[in-house]
Amino acid sequence: MPPTDTPPAGAGPARPARRAAPAPAGVRPSPDPDPAPGAGPDAGQAVGPDAAPGRAAVLCGLGTWLPPRSVSNEELSQELDTSDEWIRSRTGIGRRHVADPATATSDLAVEAGRRALKSAGLEAVDAVVLATTTPDRPCPATAPLVAAQLGLGTVPAFDVGAVCTGFLYALAAGSGLIALGTARTVLVVGADKYSGILDPHDRSTRVIFGDGAGAVVLRAGDRTEPGALGAPLLGSDGTGADLVTVRSGGSREPVRADTAGAADPYFRMDGKTVFRRAVERMADTSVAAAGQAGWAAGDVDVLVAHQANLRILYAVADRMRLPRERCAVHLDRVGNTAAASIPLALADAVAAGRLRPGHRTVLTAFGGGLTWGACALRWPELAPA
Repeated sequence: MPPTDTPPAGAGPARPARRAAPAPAGVRPSPDPDPAPGAGPDAGQAVGPDAAPGRAAVLCGLGTWLPPRSVSNEELSQELDTSDEWIRSRTGIGRRHVADPATATSDLAVEAGRRALKSAGLEAVDAVVLATTTPDRPCPATAPLVAAQLGLGTVPAFDVGAVCTGFLYALAAGSGLIALGTARTVLVVGADKYSGILDPHDRSTRVIFGDGAGAVVLRAGDRTEPGALGAPLLGSDGTGADLVTVRSGGSREPVRADTAGAADPYFRMDGKTVFRRAVERMADTSVAAAGQAGWAAGDVDVLVAHQANLRILYAVADRMRLPRERCAVHLDRVGNTAAASIPLALADAVAAGRLRPGHRTVLTAFGGGLTWGACALRWPELAPA
């Protein structure tokens, strides 16, 4: 199918509603009265740009940051009962970056944000949204500190907590600020320092996660422009809250002097169950997001999925009947960087020449909560950071 600049469903004058075929179970219904083919009544809860017909959030800058230290599988095998072959065969990961103890999530976010602003050719934005599971402190939010360190003054700034889907939720929030007229430019950052919440003796998690940050700048624009975000499709299922969790440290299990010995402050995950659900949700929501943009799944040029596990990435592509070579793969060098994984993978694909202006692009993620989401855009031409 040749490239088209047809805007996502929901733009322009309303048309008579028609009966649509059912879409993926568990994905919330879109308010669009006439969804595009493939985006049925359960395609997702459309948020952000649909609030203002014709107006869209346009991606206009991209920046990333990784801590200097890179840890190989061989290095981990000296501390854990594992090997390079065991890790690669199960995850596809060969290395991951680890921040030093003195580096906080805000430090990672500031570096990525600074580069995204440079890419966008801006010195200031109207708002900052930070997706993270590892804030500098439980209170206050980390985003205001990031804004201050970037010299952005008193702009609105807040955190979003949707674990590995956090970046897509933050994109939705940033798009909504633009759609409502609250902001014309928004810095959206995904940053995590998982090395600070991993059990040092748990090979099932320690070999997977790495630290890093990625950021994009959104600006108000038109739905027909390259870089215009389609309405993000988001979903959640709180019945799976225990599948991906840090049990202690919140109001359910606070850490106090008298309970410290029984507390579990580390990240835990039921990998097998998460694997299956992640594949289903990311694939089905990606098909719906492509359909909302007027594309068939096979028209997608690049699928940029949360970099959780290579087998998950390929299983998502298989379920979508998309050639595996269209998947952006970055986790082999950085591991699972949680909320940072999508912007990091975007930057890597651009640098490698695999993601080029005009490419039909779908972003998708699955994370704790449980949460998931997807978003479609035609990739724009960006200045390097």
